[in-house]
Amino acid sequence: MAKSSLLSALIMSACFFSHSLKAQDTSPGSNEVTIISTEQIEWGHLNPARGDKSPRAANLWGDRTKPGATGMLVRFEPGFSSPPHIHNVSYRGIVIEGLLHNDDPQAKAMWMPPGSYWTQPAGEDHITSANAPGNMIYLEIDKGPYLVKPSAQQFDNGERPVNLHYANLTWLDQHTSTQLEGEGIQLANLWQQAQLTGVLVKLPADTKVTLSSTGTEFKAVVIQGAITVLQANTQKSPELRPGSYLAAQDAVKMALKAKAPALLYVRTNQAFQIARE
Repeated sequence: MAKSSLLSALIMSACFFSHSLKAQDTSPGSNEVTIISTEQIEWGHLNPARGDKSPRAANLWGDRTKPGATGMLVRFEPGFSSPPHIHNVSYRGIVIEGLLHNDDPQAKAMWMPPGSYWTQPAGEDHITSANAPGNMIYLEIDKGPYLVKPSAQQFDNGERPVNLHYANLTWLDQHTSTQLEGEGIQLANLWQQAQLTGVLVKLPADTKVTLSSTGTEFKAVVIQGAITVLQANTQKSPELRPGSYLAAQDAVKMALKAKAPALLYVRTNQAFQIARE
């Protein structure tokens, strides 16, 4: 059965060059922001068994070959279309670049542009296709390892898949969300599991904001546009383009600047605040 295109959005290393910027002081203490820039990532095969026919993949956090949660980037060649297959674990996908289709093998193609979101339940037979000169997604699993298996091993884990085209996202602003302060900043809820949530944050052009998080897990991936991270001690990150990653493991406050419109995916275990300066 083809996936639903609607979702209620109201619930919703050595191989890397990475560095840390010391964040501004915030109660109960100060913390560092870890930053990984896309340009320095070392890519491998998502499915080593297919060799060069496999999409390329790079871990941003975690390790897709081991137990535990992982966030990774996946690149697809133009015209890529996988054979029908299943995965041993469920995953979430967010389009960063290009046009992606992910659905049952018999489903009519629905090409999802950057900012679109989908879920793929463990055990469900599906294909993934790409239809642009460049195609990249952010893929997230709550437990590993991430494996590709033949369709003959399909099973029903009770979950149902979702395809959410970017045009169907529901956006909140400072008038409808207590997390936002300032004109033009918007938020779209994607998913929630216990205290963990995943959201998209939209920043308008020529914007500087202060982002405050009191949680013990804060992870963000640049989906569109570019941002820089500014700190009180004048340290400045390189320009973080799509696929770049920043994270903190404790309470943190950071200043972000976007020259052009930017879109971020944020995974956190505590509601964060964004205020425009």
